[in-house]
Amino acid sequence: MKFTAAIAASILAGTVAAIPNRGLEARVKARASGTRGSRPLEAVNRPATVKNQTNVEYSSNWSGAVLESPPSAAATYTAVTGTFTVPEPTGTGSGAASAWVGIDGDTYGNAILQTGVDFTLTNGRASYDAWYEWYPDYAYDFSGSIDISAGDVIVAIVESSSSTSGTAIIENKSTGQTVTKKLSAPYSSAKLGGQNAEWIVEDFEENGSLVNLVDFGTVTFTGAVAEAAGGESVGLDDATVIEIEQSGKVVTDVTINSDSSVTISYV
Repeated sequence: MKFTAAIAASILAGTVAAIPNRGLEARVKARASGTRGSRPLEAVNRPATVKNQTNVEYSSNWSGAVLESPPSAAATYTAVTGTFTVPEPTGTGSGAASAWVGIDGDTYGNAILQTGVDFTLTNGRASYDAWYEWYPDYAYDFSGSIDISAGDVIVAIVESSSSTSGTAIIENKSTGQTVTKKLSAPYSSAKLGGQNAEWIVEDFEENGSLVNLVDFGTVTFTGAVAEAAGGESVGLDDATVIEIEQSGKVVTDVTINSDSSVTISYV
């Protein structure tokens, strides 16, 4: 699959303003307080394994597929896209998770350009938020008009025009709504390296600690492709699988289905 800036331009609906994404605590308290953000991949002390000829690594917060190095030193990653169906989290308590695509944050931890959808369960009731982030800044909700429900088909795209500027796009194909945001590096030290491309379900951070990881069921990314400088498209054939391990237990199961599809399941 060929992904170029033209694809992003074809659905670019204009730049929208931002409102802080308050995260799980604020959803429980009507977005009254708190800050929400991603973290770079946090490895856990478990030996890497091989599953179906794919390298598997373990993390406390990420699960999915990661391209851990670009095609060459000159051909760093400049865009990532993926399509997924919004899951319906289940349970009786409160928890959350987030599905997103991004550039950097694995072997290169100075910055992450990412966008995706949070799915939050509050006393058994689900809610959804589309967001963008240039780590180490916090995540922010798109303020444009976009409604998200379980079962909606979402296209998530990030692209960088330089190491300090980029664009995040969320398109809800089920409703026809699209929101976009042009971003800049929040600090001089937060430049993108273009070393990683990822398709992730994350147990994200709220007020300095990870939220309770909700049972999100299954998230499958399709149309998963990264573009490198020079226009080369890269799929998942050489991706590393990342599983979430918490309290000594592996709580996700990841399968790379093809060069353009990966499934992340809660177990």
